[in-house]
Amino acid sequence: MSSSDGSHPPTKDPSSAEDSPSSTASAAVDFLSLCHRLKTTKRAGWVRKGIREPESVADHMYRMGVMALVAADIPGVDRDRCVKMAIVHDIAEAIVGDITPSDNVPKLEKSRREQEALDHMCKLLGGGSRGKELSELWMEYEENSSPEAKVVKDFDKVEMILQALEYEHEQGVNLDEFFQSTAGKFQTDVGKAWAAEINSRRKRKD
Repeated sequence: MSSSDGSHPPTKDPSSAEDSPSSTASAAVDFLSLCHRLKTTKRAGWVRKGIREPESVADHMYRMGVMALVAADIPGVDRDRCVKMAIVHDIAEAIVGDITPSDNVPKLEKSRREQEALDHMCKLLGGGSRGKELSELWMEYEENSSPEAKVVKDFDKVEMILQALEYEHEQGVNLDEFFQSTAGKFQTDVGKAWAAEINSRRKRKD
């Protein structure tokens, strides 16, 4: 159809429909509905130890995000990227579940399953810049390839032993294996300092 002055309207990019508010909303809601599983998937290590009402994967990721938010400034480390990485690092568990060392799944196979799940989630989100950012953050964390990844890797361990300390206090259980599994594995000053503080508090409770 021509315009009134006889000229033709600009041809629309066929892909523009994919970026309409309704299609973007649909993709986002589909993605978020899948992420709901993170709220219902219990952390396998606590389940295995018989912890009552164990935290979910989403609980774990949330507190890691808060850790990144409240940590003191670290030269050369992008705080915002750490927050984003914290809420992305376990996102593939919405599909594959929480695979732990006790499951005896080889590291490469675990990574393959999670990469496949992440690819599916990014496609569900509609690809584009958001999917690309999510994928890059996840891969950066997996490969431990940046200062931010090293900080978030440490927060992953710190959050676990802090939760272990809280469960020991609340439920009267011994979760020493979780502390032993992280001993000597912290890469950053902030991780070492926070872990030392948690271990110090644990000793004071003995």
